[in-house]
Amino acid sequence: MERINKAFQQIDRRNFVPPHLRQLAALDGPLPIGYNQTISQPTTVRLMLKWLNVQPTDKVLDIGSGSGWSSALLAYLTGPRGQVWAVERIPALVKFGRANCRRIGLKNVKFYKAGENYGLAKFAPYDRILVSAAAQQLPHSLLDQLNDGGKLVIPVSYDILEITKINSDKINCITHPGFIFVPLI
Repeated sequence: MERINKAFQQIDRRNFVPPHLRQLAALDGPLPIGYNQTISQPTTVRLMLKWLNVQPTDKVLDIGSGSGWSSALLAYLTGPRGQVWAVERIPALVKFGRANCRRIGLKNVKFYKAGENYGLAKFAPYDRILVSAAAQQLPHSLLDQLNDGGKLVIPVSYDILEITKINSDKINCITHPGFIFVPLI
């Protein structure tokens, strides 16, 4: 948790919310970022990063990157030799997230508009995948984009699943109940 605490100290949430909401950035709750999307509650993000267990040099996919805050936290955790690919379906939020990360000087995160399929298969496999929107059911295509030994943290309905891919035929899944997210579309 020490590395995650440092990431939260270095990556100020105020830099990732709309200007008129910056005075609320320290609140432990979700905030609107436009387009019916939110920046997640800090406590929830902290837990998801703990379960994801990002290591320096990891190759990470961030799905539902929104304002870029989770992408920036992941970029900090991977360090300068790691890489983060951030995927968002709303073009204006892709630009917003990219601009926010550039403004604070992050160079190891790249933003893409989401396509028809979940994830970003062309840069797979990934060591870690973080999803910040709730799926109706687990998109198995994301497991295909994960390295053996990799981790996927994804909200499904009202749970957050912490999945470790053992190999192409076997996963280990821990369920963390009681969360609410915007839907994964």
